[in-house]
Amino acid sequence: MEIVCIGLSHKTAPVEVREKFAIGDIHLGEVSATLAKMGDLREAVVVSTCNRVEYYAAAEDGAKAIRMLEAFAEERAGQSAGSALFRHRGDDGIRHLFRVASGLDSMVLGETEILGQVKKAYSAAQADGATSRCLNKLFQRAFNVAKEVRTQTCITRGAVSVGSVAVELAEKIFGKLDHCNVMILGAGETAEMTAKSLQSRGAKAIFVSNRTFERAAALAESLGGRAIHFDQWDAEFAEIDILIGSTGAPHAVVPKRKLEPLMALRPDRPLFCIDLAVPRDFEASVNDLDGVYLYDIDSLQENANQGLRVRQTELGRCEQIIDGHVQEFSGWLAAPVPNFSAPRLKA
Repeated sequence: MEIVCIGLSHKTAPVEVREKFAIGDIHLGEVSATLAKMGDLREAVVVSTCNRVEYYAAAEDGAKAIRMLEAFAEERAGQSAGSALFRHRGDDGIRHLFRVASGLDSMVLGETEILGQVKKAYSAAQADGATSRCLNKLFQRAFNVAKEVRTQTCITRGAVSVGSVAVELAEKIFGKLDHCNVMILGAGETAEMTAKSLQSRGAKAIFVSNRTFERAAALAESLGGRAIHFDQWDAEFAEIDILIGSTGAPHAVVPKRKLEPLMALRPDRPLFCIDLAVPRDFEASVNDLDGVYLYDIDSLQENANQGLRVRQTELGRCEQIIDGHVQEFSGWLAAPVPNFSAPRLKA
């Protein structure tokens, strides 16, 4: 039996191609089961996320199985994948799954969300009867490999995005964020992503203030927050713990002279300021105020780059762990299948 894999990902295809091949979660088991009944294919699992669509199968003839999977994927998408499609057989297919599950093939190196997505795809295929001895063993091993990579290396350590850096810094200032309120000045995409990162770690109310109130209202609704008119944001200041600037204004909208009297009204309550704007929304001298912690986009990005460098240095150790498991699994796959049939009874 041979393990094969075909697919496309953010590394090989733009989103407008990937979306043509994407398969909704509710159809993953159904499609896997359909494949497992086709020709020489014996088992199948389909993984589909925003960054990848991959078909895994166990078959006697790997070359033939790849051709069948390719034809099926392109017919379902209604177009050819061309050079965007990758094909793996044998150890390469096994290694690819182990790397995907471990976050080594992700857009954000070492991210852990993909592991849950792979588990979900496997569970759907298993529930619809599309897996058996080989893929059950393969995917269970992939989950164990991912756990080992996470626990024995630093591949998931360190923040690698502006949003995750902001969360780490906020937690250093406030501890848990479940008592923190966040305000966004402006309605930029990076500010939205940063606010969502803070929300994911427990931040409570989200206030959005923008010169165009309709945009503030739209963003506030998407975040489950409340919109505030731009000339009234300081009226809500007493409730704010984290202030994000992302206005696109040509000058600072939070000068020291405006923030200083506001801070005087809230002694012993720190303020974390995240300046994502260029030109900057906060005067640099704001950082001189007692209780104010100001970080601009450059300092946040440098922290993110440092986190990414830490993860990249761990790649070699991760690959060694994966190579060892590939060899073990390949040996298991090549071994004769035990015969568990019961002995005949003597007459």
